[in-house]
Amino acid sequence: MKVTRLVIVAVGGQGNILAARMLGEAAVAAELPVRMSEFHGMAQRGGVVESMILLGDGESSCVSDGEADILVGFEPSETLRALKKCHSNALVITNTRPVPPYTVAMGKAQYPSLPSTLDKISHKVKKLVAFDATGLALQAGSALAINMVMLGALAGSGAVPLEAPSIRETIREKSRKGFLETNLKAFDLGLATAAGTHGKSAPNEGGRL
Repeated sequence: MKVTRLVIVAVGGQGNILAARMLGEAAVAAELPVRMSEFHGMAQRGGVVESMILLGDGESSCVSDGEADILVGFEPSETLRALKKCHSNALVITNTRPVPPYTVAMGKAQYPSLPSTLDKISHKVKKLVAFDATGLALQAGSALAINMVMLGALAGSGAVPLEAPSIRETIREKSRKGFLETNLKAFDLGLATAAGTHGKSAPNEGGRL
């Protein structure tokens, strides 16, 4: 089957490793070939955390620069930083709520402009889905549910060879009991948000959805 190369990037504490594992579990349940790898930066200090997932018949879980079909970013500046992983026909799904690093809080650095960040991303890829995933997570009941919002958005994009109900069922089976209701609501909110852009396209010249 066709190989889909996916990169998920976030900062420490946003839960992208769990989202990647949920996606991997869903792929296994659907009997799809899947390979995964993870990179942990200074995660406990808000550093980058990156997951790479290969869905389909591939030999390696590593995604080289210019190979990613999909980039899911939990933080906009980290999405821009990881953009080199994508080819020009890729899909990027990003949260628009910034998580400024401690250097910004200390006045030693300046956080990049969000409009400029999104504009740079949209000029490099075929389609960009950008929305306030943190706000949806809070609506679901917890900021920690951002990972489930982003997983829902990925499912709603139609870009992965997995049906949304199968991913949702994996979340139901694998979530801790105390987080289940919030996780499912967050997934559904992300799903509905991305489904609204499903089937649309944005030109490399800078379209954004």
